Amino acid sequence: MNNTASMKSETLVSAAHLSRYFGKLAAVDDLSLELQRGEVLGFLGPNGAGKTTTMQMLCGTLAPSTGRISIAGVDLLEQPRLAKRQLGFLPEQPPLYRELTADEFLHYCGRLRGMSRAQTGDAVIRVKGRCGLESSGSRLIANLSKGYQQRVGIAQAILHRPAVVVLDEPTVGLDPIQIREIRDLIRELGEDHGVILSTHILPEVQAVCDRVQIIHQGRLVLNENREQLARRTGQRVLRLGLHRPPAQEVLGALAGVQQVEALSEGHWRLTFSTDHGDAGELAARAAAEDWGLFELVSEQRSLEEIFVELTCGESYAENEVPAEVA
Repeated sequence: MNNTASMKSETLVSAAHLSRYFGKLAAVDDLSLELQRGEVLGFLGPNGAGKTTTMQMLCGTLAPSTGRISIAGVDLLEQPRLAKRQLGFLPEQPPLYRELTADEFLHYCGRLRGMSRAQTGDAVIRVKGRCGLESSGSRLIANLSKGYQQRVGIAQAILHRPAVVVLDEPTVGLDPIQIREIRDLIRELGEDHGVILSTHILPEVQAVCDRVQIIHQGRLVLNENREQLARRTGQRVLRLGLHRPPAQEVLGALAGVQQVEALSEGHWRLTFSTDHGDAGELAARAAAEDWGLFELVSEQRSLEEIFVELTCGESYAENEVPAEVA
């Protein structure tokens, strides 16, 4: 195995059977995940699903009720300081001191990480170059745009060359140009690190992530890589209207049909495997058997539809969720 392949197969995060209870409420329930070097993992879920609770456990700021977490081979619960050296975290609200310049803040973060002055100076130059901050070092953080403040937040997260970078909603509130720039930076980070990206912006996931996990009511409901997700979103879906529909079993027996969904009266949605779903063949069959076809529309499943399908069940009531559960 060559060095590149070896790096790609290195497990940086291994979390097994994580649960976190707030009283009787299971904010996270028996969740397991892995992250490889060179991988960007999209971590999705509706509000109150347990995403933030999970990330807090992975970053060591919240202890799990049950389960184990290993960061770059180090047990996070048994050796927290050593494991946290391999973590870089950008929360949704970047932890910035707005009265400092970008350079002052990054040097301060380096010293907090236990780096020497020389190491910090070299690291600040490196991350400023990587995050596009070369001309912003002497500016007060308060005077930087939100996009550049996000860059400073990412720079502090990677200052100490962590193996794992955790980003919580890194593009919220940015304009389209800033969003594109941050996405490019995330893709670049994914080449050398393992990146966990939590976001509500589903096109962002499709643009930058190698694998997607969806959490709902504290449980993992989807874990698929880019190829598996492409097959799922590439499924052919036909919506048809029939005046004289056959039995649902007849529709389900059509070639390539994976799922039959009854909509309003006389309307059906058929989901086919990727190599089936020819509208012409279906129309010919309906005409030959006098089903009274009056509508036939092709649909394409999106990640948003898959997300809604997996998370449309009952969610936690707003007044039952503690403030720290999100």
